[in-house]
Amino acid sequence: MGSTMNTSARNWRLEHDSDGIAWLIFDKAGASANTLSADVLTELSAILTELAATPPKGLVIRSGKDSGFIAGADIEDFERVKAVDDAIAIVKRGWDVFNQLAGVPFPTLALIRGFCLGGGLELALACRYRVVVDEPGTRLGLPEVMLGIVPGWGGIRRLPRLAGASAALDLLLTGRTIDARRAKKLGIADESVPPRIMMNTARGVLAAAPPPRRLPFPLSLTLIPLLRPLIAAQARKQVAARARREHYPAPYAILDLWVKYDGDALAPPASDPASIAHLIQTPTAMNLIRVFRLQERLKTFGRDDPFKARHVHIVGAGTMGGDIAAWCALRGLTVTLQDQTAERLKPAIERAGKLFGERLKDARRVRDAFDRLIPDVAGDGVARADVIIEAIFENLDAKQALFKSLEARAKPDALLASNTSSIPLEQIGAPLKDPGRLIGLHFFNPVPRMMLVEVVAGASTRRELIPAAAAFVRQLDKLPLPVKSAPGFLVNRILAPYLDEAMRCVDEGMAPETVDEAALAFGMPVGPIELADTVGLDICLAVGKMLDPQAEPPKKLSALIAAGNLGRKTKRGFYDWSTGKAAKGTPGAVPPGLADRLIRPYVAEAKSALADGIVTDADLVDAGAIFGTGFAPFRGGPLHYAASLSAPAPATGTGSN
Repeated sequence: MGSTMNTSARNWRLEHDSDGIAWLIFDKAGASANTLSADVLTELSAILTELAATPPKGLVIRSGKDSGFIAGADIEDFERVKAVDDAIAIVKRGWDVFNQLAGVPFPTLALIRGFCLGGGLELALACRYRVVVDEPGTRLGLPEVMLGIVPGWGGIRRLPRLAGASAALDLLLTGRTIDARRAKKLGIADESVPPRIMMNTARGVLAAAPPPRRLPFPLSLTLIPLLRPLIAAQARKQVAARARREHYPAPYAILDLWVKYDGDALAPPASDPASIAHLIQTPTAMNLIRVFRLQERLKTFGRDDPFKARHVHIVGAGTMGGDIAAWCALRGLTVTLQDQTAERLKPAIERAGKLFGERLKDARRVRDAFDRLIPDVAGDGVARADVIIEAIFENLDAKQALFKSLEARAKPDALLASNTSSIPLEQIGAPLKDPGRLIGLHFFNPVPRMMLVEVVAGASTRRELIPAAAAFVRQLDKLPLPVKSAPGFLVNRILAPYLDEAMRCVDEGMAPETVDEAALAFGMPVGPIELADTVGLDICLAVGKMLDPQAEPPKKLSALIAAGNLGRKTKRGFYDWSTGKAAKGTPGAVPPGLADRLIRPYVAEAKSALADGIVTDADLVDAGAIFGTGFAPFRGGPLHYAASLSAPAPATGTGSN
């Protein structure tokens, strides 16, 4: 590369090449991923000051870690916030350093490979150019809104200037990430290139020094101050359809910051709902940061296990089996999908095509995914598979017979897994020669959207299979939750009393829409009646009977099942699903106390599951509830919510003492 400049920085390494280009390599000391903590930003500011004194021909900022570019701000900094002034200091530090980066007297380029999130993308936006490496692991995004905070280091100002208001607000308000090709199409990336030419491309861009990208004229109109309120009003309607301001203030604050303050998060007075002072004093931000921590904990399960699947065989091409197969193929695995006839496989293949088209958006990648998804009526894939997942109907005799056959044909080291939602593993595995091979991998519907997978260990399941199964779940980019085999496992166990109470409200004469509205007002992302339709009313009945065989099921539930109306999958349940969405009428007035009536059995069962040792601690109960049932994330989980009801409210001062 050339000479290495002596600096006192622990986290940055500065090198100069023979062309006069400086290469600033970010490799955070003692960390597996790069995050922008206070010391990192202080060092960056000092290096930029030093470079400005003797300007190089250009500066490339890249990562020294294989894990990615920059994961964002250091969450621990936010967790240490005790007062409003602490939070404002964090925002000001990043805002000032990135403005310093944007104003240096030489061209700058961010060379992005792997994740580039939050403050990492804001750093890249402060550079004059961005070269993004086109490979599956590269994702760019501003997920701050998902933590209940705002991109305060310049992202709200700079992203619309590169991509236009519509595309920028979509990324800012949803927290979704994009790949390299999408970044290039939106104008966020100047170049999208394969890894083999990334270094030369960075040099070439700096050597050519083209003028910074300007928005095409039609998109530039979206930045006119007079039009911003109109654009924001439309975006606000879309936000309101999925998140209420009293529950999730951050997206509304982002819109206000863009319209009124051109993205400067430090500008609003403390009385403004868009201000840092206001946001930090709501419980939402701390609870959503807690949710982030729970998610990171789930990602640690299976992290150190070497198991890596290449071939997955799935038996049962119904809604669950077919969608699990499609997801595995999407994630790059070879999949053989088995059912009794080719006709039974056809709907699953059609749904897979829709998923591939939506997620991959590239004809070649869609074709490659289809090549990995192999119809297999004869079940020839069993003998070659590393993981075999049973996803047939919930019948004990059928599952036992199937697993006896699979055990005889599978590789000795293949994972044998059931996606059962209601039958204990001990019963399914009883006829096997080696019941210890059987493990549960309980996915949730809809598979592409639900991140959680319960990794179920039966009484005889070999302990070493649990981390291996968790590693497989992480290979699918989902969140493994180890649970003990017991009726309902964790998620269905705590969900069932909640759904049951909701359906009994309908039996009492309440409209399904009214019941759902009470839950939505509490903060649930979807109402319990709509959720029951989505899960499948037959599944709800089966789980309910398993948990309490003596209980009489709700009358409306029984009537719908008797008529063959099982919810979304049959296009009719409590709601009409013929258009693919629940056709809802206007909800009536919500009776006082209805939300509490719905949530109380949910919380009680969560406490009971913890006492029974279904998972190892309260945080994992909350994680399962949030990622498996959608329990209102801004409340931090059912057990955290219950504890908050009896805890005194913390005081947040305005000083830093």
